[in-house]
Amino acid sequence: MQSTLRIENRNDCCFVDIEGVIGTPEEWQFDDPSSRVATYDKFRKNLELLREIESPEVVVNIRSTGGDVNDALLIYEALASLPGRIVTRCYGYTASAATVIAQAASPGGREMSAHALYLIHNSICATEGNAGELAARIDLLRRTDERLAALYASRSGRPAEEFAVLMGENNGQGRWLSAEEALAAGLVDRIVDTAAEQSDASSGPVARWRRLLGRIASGRPADGLPDDRNILHFDDPEPGAQLSALRFDEGQRRAQPTATLPCEDPSAGERSRTPNERAYAADARRMTR
Repeated sequence: MQSTLRIENRNDCCFVDIEGVIGTPEEWQFDDPSSRVATYDKFRKNLELLREIESPEVVVNIRSTGGDVNDALLIYEALASLPGRIVTRCYGYTASAATVIAQAASPGGREMSAHALYLIHNSICATEGNAGELAARIDLLRRTDERLAALYASRSGRPAEEFAVLMGENNGQGRWLSAEEALAAGLVDRIVDTAAEQSDASSGPVARWRRLLGRIASGRPADGLPDDRNILHFDDPEPGAQLSALRFDEGQRRAQPTATLPCEDPSAGERSRTPNERAYAADARRMTR
């Protein structure tokens, strides 16, 4: 996945897009830097830009399956320190470190797409060393898990133990949550249907026209279709539709039958001929005898 960190200022709202890997996970630390996104170093360089914009609202669009928890915690603190209202919106697979950044929203500002999935789990690391070094790593992982559970709890108002249990499911791999489950767990504040917000496809004259055509095509008279189904009927027409109907009725009342001037059919009877035409016709008859 190509990763990006983009900031865009539009009207009275600033948008921050975080896509791809967050930070630099240990197992990827030697990979191409262009494949990494939202390292705290990158974010810090843009932090002053966000402050200079002084936008009353910052919307952070998150499309990420996670990454490094250290960078995520630092970005969380940076976002939370910004003035104005912070809104985080999670799309697709939002997991691991990405959920930490999602918690940086202002009260009531943690949003999740109705079609997204959400995952919190125990922290993971790649390491090698002797028994003492491994034991130190295990202790750090446990402390990290406690810190993350406390962070989720502080935003949800629920006990940290609940999140510790959720993170520990499936041997610490956690469990993917639907938008409804994430809302019930207190991990998000609101579920948004982005498609419906961008365009209200379930209402309006076009949608109602399509529904009517669909019922006609299916041949279902039980749907309450009028007998004169060639005419568009709405149970609750909009003001514009009412005005159009009134104009249509008025036009029908004013309409008059089509009138044409009387004329003879050229094919009926013998048309009159000039004397020359009659003479030519007589000559032609004599020549054919």
